[in-house]
Formats: sequence, C-alpha cells, structure tokens
Amino acid sequence: MFAKYKKPAGSAAASPAARLAAMKTGAAPAATPVAPAAPQEPRKSLMRAMPVKAADVVPENKEKKRKERLSEIKIDLHKALLDNLNLAALDKATEADLKSEINAIASETLEEKGIVLNREERVQLSQDLYDEVTGLGPLEPLLKDDTVNDILVNGPQQIFVERAGKLQLTDITFKDERHLLRIIDKIVSAVGRRVDESNPYVDARLADGSRFNAMVGPIAVDGSLVSIRKFKKDKLGIEDLIKFGAFTEEMAAYLQAAVATRLNVIVSGGTGSGKTTTLNALSSFIDNNERILTIEDTAELQLQQTHVGRMESRPANVEGKGAVTQRDCLRNALRMRPDRIIVGETRGEEVIDMLQAMNTGHDGSMTTIHANSARDGVSRLENMIAMAGIEMPIKAVRSQISSAVNLIVQASRLQDGSRRMVSITEITGMEGEVISMQEVFRYQRVGLTPDNKIIGHFTATGVRSHFSERFRLWGYDLPPSIFEPYAG
Repeated sequence: MFAKYKKPAGSAAASPAARLAAMKTGAAPAATPVAPAAPQEPRKSLMRAMPVKAADVVPENKEKKRKERLSEIKIDLHKALLDNLNLAALDKATEADLKSEINAIASETLEEKGIVLNREERVQLSQDLYDEVTGLGPLEPLLKDDTVNDILVNGPQQIFVERAGKLQLTDITFKDERHLLRIIDKIVSAVGRRVDESNPYVDARLADGSRFNAMVGPIAVDGSLVSIRKFKKDKLGIEDLIKFGAFTEEMAAYLQAAVATRLNVIVSGGTGSGKTTTLNALSSFIDNNERILTIEDTAELQLQQTHVGRMESRPANVEGKGAVTQRDCLRNALRMRPDRIIVGETRGEEVIDMLQAMNTGHDGSMTTIHANSARDGVSRLENMIAMAGIEMPIKAVRSQISSAVNLIVQASRLQDGSRRMVSITEITGMEGEVISMQEVFRYQRVGLTPDNKIIGHFTATGVRSHFSERFRLWGYDLPPSIFEPYAG
C-alpha cells in the first residue's frame, strides 16, 4: 500500500513519490489556488416574514390526515397480526412466506372493517406491518439507509438523522409514546436488558452491531429519547480516507511507520469525529503475524488480521450483579500473551492498566479518548487517573503518561460536517514537571466558501520527527522533505 516508503531488504532507500522528491530537492510544491469568495448581495433583513399560501396548507393537512388514517389502520392490523400469526414460527419462516401471510391477514381484516385502500397505500401498509413484526417499526427504513450515520429520536413525533455530518428532521413518526416504548422494549429484551421507571436508561447493541442508547420517562421529560449510532458494514480504509480528504498521503506514510514500528498511539476527538474509523484504519498497518486483543464497551472495531481476540464489557443484570468492566477485560488480556492491546475507548479507571500495558512490553497498543486537542488529551488522562482514586504526585503521573504514550492523533468534525485529522502530535518526554510535545502535521484552515464549506489544507509543521531514527532502524525511509511545510 505505502510500501514505497519501506526499504527493500539489503538495498538503498526506496524512491519517494514525485511530490516528495520535489520537496526533497527544495522545489516548492504548487500551492492549491483558493478561489476568492463570490460577493454576496447585502441582506436587507436578517429575518423576513414568509407569507403562507392557502394552497400550501391544504395539501399538507390532507397528507397529515392520510398519514393519521394509515397509522390508525396499522395499529389495528398489528393487533390482528399478533392474534393470528404463529409467533413461534416467525424465526423459521422465509421473508416471502411471512410477507404473504401478512398480506393475507391484512386483506381479510381490511375487508371485515370495510376499509378501502389504493394500491400504493396497500404496498406501504404491508411493508410497515412487516417492519413492525420483524424489525423496529418506523426506524427500519432508516436502519436500511446507508446514507444515515445516526438516528436520534426525541419523543414519538420527532426523529432526526445525521447525513454527511449534518442533522436533518425526517417525516417519520411513531403513533404515540406507547408505540415508541414497545420498539425500545423489543430491542433491549432481545439482549437480556430491561428499561422502565426503576431503570430508566439502557445501552445495547442491535443485531447488526449498531450502538443503541435509550432513556425513558420520568427522566426523559417530553417522551423517550433514543440514539442509534449505525454500524458500518464496509469499513473505510486508508485509501478511502485519503480520497475523502481526511488526511494526506504523507500523513498516511508517517502513520504507517509509527504503527509498524510499534509506537503507542492515542486517537483523540469529540463525539462523532471519526475516532473509531481512524483507529480501524490505523490497525490495517499492523503485521498479520501479531496477536491482537481488542476490548470495547460495544464491539465496533473491524480488524482484518488473522490473530484477533475480541472482548466486550457487560453491565450488571437486574439484580445488580454480573458486571464485567473494561478494566476486568484488560487485566485478563495482560495474561493472554498479546502483542498489542487495542481498547475501543478509555474513559475510566482502566486508564491505569492501559498505561501500564503500554509501559511493560505491549508496544504498539492503541486506544481512543474524548478530548479537543492533544494537550487536552494529556490532561484528560491525568483526570482519569485522579478519578480512579490513585494517589500519585502529579509529576509521577505525567512521567507515567510521557513514557507510555508516543503519539496523539487528533480527529475533528468541522462546522461544515466534514471530518479531518487536524493534528498529529508526538510526546517527546518531560521538561521539569511538564510533558513536552511537538506537532508534526496539522490542518490549516484558510476560510469559508459562500456555501459555508471550509477552505483549508494539510501541512507539515517543519519539525523533524522525534522518532526518525527509530523509523530508520526498522527499515522505514521517510525523507526529510516529508516534514517540510507544504499545501496538501
């Protein structure tokens, strides 16, 4: 993939790419031209009253009444299905047989009630009933939509989705709060959990691996809250992320050398910034002969190596017993002869065991944390150690961190919804009681286009990598020009 940066055994350094060669000889790469923002017409008023035409209201009311009518029919038919279908046989029935049976029961019930529907309404009703019986009702079309990343439910009448980093309100609704609660209960009961007034929130994983969280009343004031982070079946590789502009080929070459030479890496970022995607991509640089153990709260990592052991933590049962934490998994992992340990997200007392693993022969381990910058990431590690109840002098804590962590990769979701690797920072040691760090690559913002798209480019900072000699000894040839500032 990026083998051009690796020396062939017994030969001179491999030839770098044309652009890297140009940088090495001192030739300045052509800067990416930034088109000046088109002049915008001055706005007379920030807010303007929009007249509502009667013609716009009538079709909307008509469509609303039609949806309410279909919803009422669907509830009645769903009850009829529960009375007539052999639920025990659902798992063995084929999709075609089940749809045929649902259509037959629905037609019979509609005829008994004297309800007449057109062909389009019948097709839609049959699909909705099938989703109610076998899936998650109104949420099922959103789960099947590959453009949707997150599904956010704020009560029965308001469902948002995230597409390409932007939130959008959908026209999908639940019949009422009872309908929404029935779907929530269907999800959590399938994984042996429960949610009610005494236990008003729950985490679970859907059958396809999607992450599910729900909170019900009385904690959720205006109706139950649900969030679903969809599981991507096709993980994004390094080439995909370069193509999407998440980072450059030079940064990828550097990260390949860092992972292959077993530097300990932390991926830092906010919610939805692409931390897990980045961690997945970085793991592709791990040699196939190494034994890797992964530890997660919700299993999302998709490693392609042969020798992978996956672990998932478990919450307590209804009696408050049987919990297995990430720290429990991590302690056991240390006894299972791992070459590398990958923790999906470090957020609590397991940070102690993670840092100790990084310091005691498990080089090349990786994890993610929630933080807004590399410096904030170090502070977050310090806070997690303090919250774990470990009483250590701050200098000893920072010394532990600086010797364990080599690299912090900062991911970020920008205001236009795009995701970028905004910084790659090396931890170089201690200066007195302060952890010393140096930024090697960064994303440089320039401005905004008229349609609020961010204009920017990636660049090296001009600082030579602290690990250059390590890379060379392991056979990775990164020319000095890769660390010279450029517009990428």
